[in-house]
Amino acid sequence: QVQLVESGGGLVQPGGSLRLSCAASGSIFRITAMGWYRQAPGKQRELVARSSSSGSTNYADSVKGRFTISRDNAKNTVYLQMNSLKPEDTAVYYCNVDHIATTGVWSPNWGQGTQVTVSS
Repeated sequence: QVQLVESGGGLVQPGGSLRLSCAASGSIFRITAMGWYRQAPGKQRELVARSSSSGSTNYADSVKGRFTISRDNAKNTVYLQMNSLKPEDTAVYYCNVDHIATTGVWSPNWGQGTQVTVSS
């Protein structure tokens, strides 16, 4: 099994910055895509940013130019640098990691979520 531990959420004023981290541990064989999703109250979970195993990235239109996803494959960790935060970025942010086991079985894995609140 793969465990994900997120950190870095909190309360920040509009225009501020936060950096989220998500570290994977456990029985890791091969991690492929890593990403971040978010869910605001009363809304569906949505993709924020995603990084493929080849290094390509994609972002939600609402965060392009403000958020940057990066990963450290040696540490099995993915980061989300969030700049110029807006109140509408307020949500619970979830880390997602795709894993392939030694058996060849693919599985998505989710973190417990970390709250990000943007408010003055």
